[in-house]
Amino acid sequence: MESGLPLIFMNAIIDNPTYAELVVKILPTAIRSEEEYDIMIENIDELISKPEEILTEEEGRLLETLAILVEDYEDKNYPIPDLEPHKTLQVMMTDRGLRQRDLLTVFGSRGTTSEVVRGKRRISKNQAKKLAAFFNVSAEVFI
Repeated sequence: MESGLPLIFMNAIIDNPTYAELVVKILPTAIRSEEEYDIMIENIDELISKPEEILTEEEGRLLETLAILVEDYEDKNYPIPDLEPHKTLQVMMTDRGLRQRDLLTVFGSRGTTSEVVRGKRRISKNQAKKLAAFFNVSAEVFI
C-alpha cells in the first residue's frame, strides 16, 4: 500500500500523513522509566483535554495506543494486589466516602450489609452484579 493512501480500520479512515505527523511528534514506544511514563501521561492528558467532538480519528487512535502503553507499564510496575471481595468493597467504600447504609439498596438490610462488609458473609453473584452496577466496575471484582 502506498504511504499516501488512507488506511481503513473498522469503517473509519485514517489519514496516513496526519497520523504520521502525530506519531512523529509523540513517538509512542514501550515505556521503560518513570520519566518516559510521565511524558506519556502528559501526552494523554493533552489529547483527552480536547472535547470528544473535536478529537480527530487519528488522535483517537493515537490516544488508544498511548493508553495501552501506559497500562502495560502500570501493570508491570504498579501491580494491584488481589484482595478478598469484602476487602475490595471496603477499599471502594473508603475511596468514595461511603458508609454501610449507602449500600442498603444493594444488600437489602443493615444486617446483611454489615456481615458482607466485615467478611462474615460471602458476596452472592446477584449482590456482586448489583455492586458492579453501583460502583460501575466488573462484577468479577466482587467474586
